[in-house]
Amino acid sequence: MAHQWLALRRIAELYAIEKDIRGCAPGQRLSARRARSAPLVTAFGEWLQAQRLRVSAKSRLGEKLAYIHDHWDGLQTFLTDGRVEIDSNAVENLVRPIALNRKNALFAGHDEGGRTWGRIASLIETCKINGVEPFAYLKATLEAIANGHPQSRLDDLLPWNFQPSN
Repeated sequence: MAHQWLALRRIAELYAIEKDIRGCAPGQRLSARRARSAPLVTAFGEWLQAQRLRVSAKSRLGEKLAYIHDHWDGLQTFLTDGRVEIDSNAVENLVRPIALNRKNALFAGHDEGGRTWGRIASLIETCKINGVEPFAYLKATLEAIANGHPQSRLDDLLPWNFQPSN
């Protein structure tokens, strides 16, 4: 049990650094991570490897340590790109309403109605994620399609590319 608290303390140190650099430019974040976080991650990796050697691989803890080992390179991605967050919590919080809307679409009364509801709800939530007012987006996009917007340029109509007219 003491080992688990040690692991949590090491992780908390990394999150404390992330808290300090939140809102900084990607280059500043990367510099801080290289100077402050990378040595902690290296030491943590060595500690985890030592734990793997002393714990049965078939135990619950051993399985978790093996999982971490198998994903170690991906877990360090935040050390190589200042734009990347240490975890996916922010993204998960952004997409949660999309998943909830899709789940709610199960009760639309008809399979195709549910699929349509899910598509529209996903589109609306994607607008919100990208700071686009959903009604303005849907109106402008449907008008563009009705006015013959070329199929070869459909990507221009995606919410993250939307430019509202003045």
